[in-house]
Amino acid sequence: MELPSLEELGAAARIVYRSMLPTPTHAWPLLRERMGTPIYLKHENHTPVGAFKIRGGLVYFDALRAREPGCTGVICATRGNHGQSVGLAARRAGLAATIVVPRGNSVEKNAAMRTLGVTLIEHGDDFQASREHAQALAQAQGLHMVPSFHRDLLLGVASYWLEFFSAVPKLDTVFVPIGQGSGICAAIAARKALGLRCKIVGVVSAQAPAYALSFAARRAIDAPVTTEIADGMACRVPDPQALALILEHVDDIVQVSDDEVGAAMKQLFVDTHNVAEGAGAAAFAAAYKIRARLQGQTVGAVVSGGNVDHDVFARVLLQGDSARAAAA
Repeated sequence: MELPSLEELGAAARIVYRSMLPTPTHAWPLLRERMGTPIYLKHENHTPVGAFKIRGGLVYFDALRAREPGCTGVICATRGNHGQSVGLAARRAGLAATIVVPRGNSVEKNAAMRTLGVTLIEHGDDFQASREHAQALAQAQGLHMVPSFHRDLLLGVASYWLEFFSAVPKLDTVFVPIGQGSGICAAIAARKALGLRCKIVGVVSAQAPAYALSFAARRAIDAPVTTEIADGMACRVPDPQALALILEHVDDIVQVSDDEVGAAMKQLFVDTHNVAEGAGAAAFAAAYKIRARLQGQTVGAVVSGGNVDHDVFARVLLQGDSARAAAA
């Protein structure tokens, strides 16, 4: 895939800003104290759907209406945030949307998607099974299949990286969670277009290590998914186009466990009073995990989303507290 020019990224950003404002970037004092070095958070948990994905959806559907003016319906597979993006963008484009999610998906993400008027179908035990079912339905029903990775999605998502790099142009290392790859590939595109030299570190769940294993082996490797908290990173099969860009341009990939992700969700709330879902806290979890290697650097981490079920978040906030109470 050819990386977009700065002009292309700027045009895509203007499409995004028809529907939303830029999200904030903050350097929280307590996080800096915890890290021992300057750290800035890009708050994509503050978009209209609570996650960065909406940016890609807005640009994708703008291009879709031009490419396929006769399109009347779309379908996609998701764990939630991509589905909310597709639901909102499809509604604004006047298109019907069908969303396929795995069984046991986030109750509150499902509810948010239904509120956007989508037809929600539960199928399969993981994202890959849902995607295969969505592809079959697309063919059978004549629906347009919205992929999880596409150049138009990357163009829209890159708008938050333009914002981030503009707000803090001298970042040394940035951390990005990897689901299907649009977020990290957008970082690659924006860094190149702006001529920056910061390091890009991808973050995956240790319970969904496909991209980490593929990065180490320099070839695609599928891996089982067992994460219970980082559903936004629950990737079993790497996307070939995303993996090619990652292998060429990414500096490192760090794995974080469910326990480390949960601890980061709690740390972010305690230090900033922001709610981050598992994938949304993963970038900070990775930065905190290797903080000894980052001393003296200016670090960036994206809070990619805040869509976590309330009961899950309540359990995360109570981790460690019950043990201390029992000891007391």
